[in-house]
Amino acid sequence: MSARPRRITIEDVARSAGVSRQTVSRAVNDKPEIDPATRQRVLRVAQSMGYRPSRFARGMVGPRLTTLGLVIADVLNPFFPEVVSGVLAAADERGWQVAIYSTGSALERETAVARTVVDHVDACVAFLLDPGAIERIHRSGMPFVLLDNEHRPPSVSGGRIDFATGMRHAVGHLVERGHRRIAMLDDRGRPDAGGHGTRHSLFLGAAAEHGLPADESWVFPAANALDGGAAAMDDVLASGFGATAVLAYNDLIAIGAMRRARDRGVRVPEDCAFVGCDGLTLSRLVDPPLTTLTVDKELLGRAAVRQVAAQMTGAGTGETVIVPRLVVRASS
Repeated sequence: MSARPRRITIEDVARSAGVSRQTVSRAVNDKPEIDPATRQRVLRVAQSMGYRPSRFARGMVGPRLTTLGLVIADVLNPFFPEVVSGVLAAADERGWQVAIYSTGSALERETAVARTVVDHVDACVAFLLDPGAIERIHRSGMPFVLLDNEHRPPSVSGGRIDFATGMRHAVGHLVERGHRRIAMLDDRGRPDAGGHGTRHSLFLGAAAEHGLPADESWVFPAANALDGGAAAMDDVLASGFGATAVLAYNDLIAIGAMRRARDRGVRVPEDCAFVGCDGLTLSRLVDPPLTTLTVDKELLGRAAVRQVAAQMTGAGTGETVIVPRLVVRASS
């Protein structure tokens, strides 16, 4: 049986015609702001190569309508709904529509999702870690904003959360409350180039700034889930570390750890204080309410769309920085 021929993509047409991916998209979808002669040349190339826009693209990308691709890690992760809300609101204000893709928090899926995005949308806002996936979207030439990636290439626009400042505030708060043994529960599924999560490194730096002799033994890996926080808290209690406070990678891990601590007879915050990151709505509803570094996630989404719009008018690479705000509650 012969191999199935590879489908001709919009990138193939752009490369053959010597134009950008957006120009091909405008030509095949009868959009404005393209020279008629260029349109005809691109259409001739597309026809000669046997290129046909996918049914998805034909249905979703109509004349004069911009489709923004939003790539998130996990639709079940409560961090993302507020980001999505901000993106949808800002896109709607501009008359755009949004196609949402999920990588399922699987690094190996990012390249496949990036390939789909390049074929089907006009611009992209994405949470991605894989350098190959990031490069694929960037190389397409479409307006592109990469969110929450500390290793963002300088040529790619981004949205960054300033957890360096946030960690200093969180550790400073715990030190002011008298804590000298702080365990950090790190997301083991999101490594940086050094093998640990960026928040792990920022925690160690903030601890040192506050005179704490923190080292790797203060950091405990956790799966990014309530159960992951619970299991990591078991490790903290079994280690003999003697933590009087726990600072977690995010609120889910913190809440799981806090619940496990209370189940094992640890009083919160009398015996052990807890601080999370991200500022999920859930953090206000648990008992006791969780102290957390709150990120304005809707603002992050809106700012990303503004950056995309700026790129469409010829603006260069930019960056939006969101500074977390420490919200102190009864858990600490």
